[in-house]
Amino acid sequence: MILKNKFSTDNKQLAISKAAIFILACCLLPIAYSSCYSFKDVSIPPDVKTVKVNYIENKARIVNPQLSQKLTDKVRQKIVGQTRLSQTNSDEADYDVSGYISDYSVSTSGISSTGTNGRPQASTNRLNVSVHLIFKNRKDEAKNFEAELTRNIDFPATQSLSQAESGLTDELVKNLADEIFNRIFSNW
Repeated sequence: MILKNKFSTDNKQLAISKAAIFILACCLLPIAYSSCYSFKDVSIPPDVKTVKVNYIENKARIVNPQLSQKLTDKVRQKIVGQTRLSQTNSDEADYDVSGYISDYSVSTSGISSTGTNGRPQASTNRLNVSVHLIFKNRKDEAKNFEAELTRNIDFPATQSLSQAESGLTDELVKNLADEIFNRIFSNW
């Protein structure tokens, strides 16, 4: 009987020790991972309060009539919604974001073996969109920059560009707005 109680007590202590190690590991794991690979979120100095997001004009050869307005609106929404900055139309804004759509084109990205005439045939097309971004930091001019940001989205070659645009424009706008936001505000 004494052996049974001692054995039972040892099992309980072992179970408690294992549970404590598990809990400790769960608490320390996120700390360990954050020290190995870290992202810095939005990086805005405390003296920066306002941002002006100018209309992103479409200067590409092919013009999607919805893209400029949708992209401008999405960039404004993202900045106001995910930072503490206030949107302004003043030319004295701390941050000034502008740019233009520099490329809007379609290329073939996939070819099927042969078409009905025995020649290779496109199976997938790619919509290529580039935005020339201009960022001005009136608090620290050394941080001003210009960058060319590009996104590509594939679509079936059986669709025309206008058919593909109706389904891809929102995804394209989201991806470009994310890239613009990250290029301006993330330091990683």
